[in-house]
Amino acid sequence: MRANKPAILGGTPILSRDVPVTRPTVAPCGPEFHRVMDRVLNSGFLTKGAELEGFEREVAAFIGVRNAVAVSSGTMGLTLTLRCLGLLGHAVMPSFTFMATGHAARWNGLEPRFADIDPHSFAMAPGATASAITAETALVLAVHPFGAPCEVDEIESLCTSRGIPLVLDAAAALGGCYPDGTRIGAKGLAEIFSLSPTKPLTCGEGGIIATNNDDLAKELRIAREYGNPGNQDSVLLGLNGRMPELSAALGRHNLPRLPEWLAQRREAVTRYQRNLIDTAGLTFQRIPPTAQSTYKDLCVMVDRELFGLSRDMLAGALQQEGVTTRRYFDPPLHRQAAYRQWAVPRGVLPCTESVAEGILSLPLLPDMAMDLVDQICSAILRIREHSAEISGLSAHGGADE
Repeated sequence: MRANKPAILGGTPILSRDVPVTRPTVAPCGPEFHRVMDRVLNSGFLTKGAELEGFEREVAAFIGVRNAVAVSSGTMGLTLTLRCLGLLGHAVMPSFTFMATGHAARWNGLEPRFADIDPHSFAMAPGATASAITAETALVLAVHPFGAPCEVDEIESLCTSRGIPLVLDAAAALGGCYPDGTRIGAKGLAEIFSLSPTKPLTCGEGGIIATNNDDLAKELRIAREYGNPGNQDSVLLGLNGRMPELSAALGRHNLPRLPEWLAQRREAVTRYQRNLIDTAGLTFQRIPPTAQSTYKDLCVMVDRELFGLSRDMLAGALQQEGVTTRRYFDPPLHRQAAYRQWAVPRGVLPCTESVAEGILSLPLLPDMAMDLVDQICSAILRIREHSAEISGLSAHGGADE
């Protein structure tokens, strides 16, 4: 009967209204927050004021580092960090990452050299990292995919033994923990976070550079001021990377709630896993034992042969059910037009290409109700049950291939 079939086959959608893949997480803004906003607006300091200083201090204490330098975006944080290092040569990085990782390197004249990822953790594999390093390698730029820590100790040991600095793109990882229990942010020379609207902690827009290197932090604070140390005689080619006071105030407002929000995200992920863990053809990202991911995104890998549908077919069918999904990171950097100069032949990065072609991000929202998770999982299971019919639609141009 049609009533029991997926919506793409004419059945009734499981969800009565569309569910976005994500939504900004912001603490309720009551009278106290409004008073802070009024104080900022009447202070005469819309940048470089008390809110910025307080936010930097509180984030540094939260992470457990000596310095947290707030900037206008995570991309700006990456760009200024690499500018302060003044490196020339190659930057080893994953191709499976957001474009900002590669852009920051290219804006600083560094040439990307792509290392393959682990097919289960989606993070740059230490062995592949070692193979990508040459005499021209000036930097290793590792990434914590979707807020889960990469194998940083092994990569850091590799970098130390070869005298190469390690910088970590931790855009999605503020509040996550390494397997040793320390918060993400204290490893490598610096770790850079994004505070954009899709992140578990947001300032609207913003970024944080976390580092225990006091000299680097001092230089970064000059770099975010156009390279001007205060005497109008620029000492480096900096940029306007300042975080506005209003953004810093929003960050301070949200930060105390971050552990609670991350716990809620983990609860929703656990519910997804319980519902789908035995579903052939669907696998979840592997998180290192005793580590904690922020689950900025909840991604599953779709195996077409075992699930009966490709990733794109599943995404199309879920859209008909009212479930919004997202494809990460497809295409990976080495397949993007801006990186055609550094493209590599198909098969050189087999895990990167396989993951990029099969990964799908499912909805993960603030305060996500468990019955909503159950409904989304029911939609997925119903689609799989009718995978042969949906696949037949594809053969006749009626579903995404």
